[in-house]
Amino acid sequence: MTTLVSPTQVLQLYRSLIRYGQNLQLTDKQYYLRRVREEFRANKDLQAPEKIEFMFKKGQSLLQRKRLI
Repeated sequence: MTTLVSPTQVLQLYRSLIRYGQNLQLTDKQYYLRRVREEFRANKDLQAPEKIEFMFKKGQSLLQRKRLI
């Protein structure tokens, strides 16, 4: 069962990922920020709720684990 992810939640996740990236110490900040922006741009036109939810959870897990891989 899929949960609908609102555009507000996606924007909040984006901002959180950017904020997290600005505080990185042992990772190349510019690379991280570029990758986050590229991922969001590449997926901005997603329509399928399942894919949107998958990508949203992927971003959330990155924040929770504090790891890029």
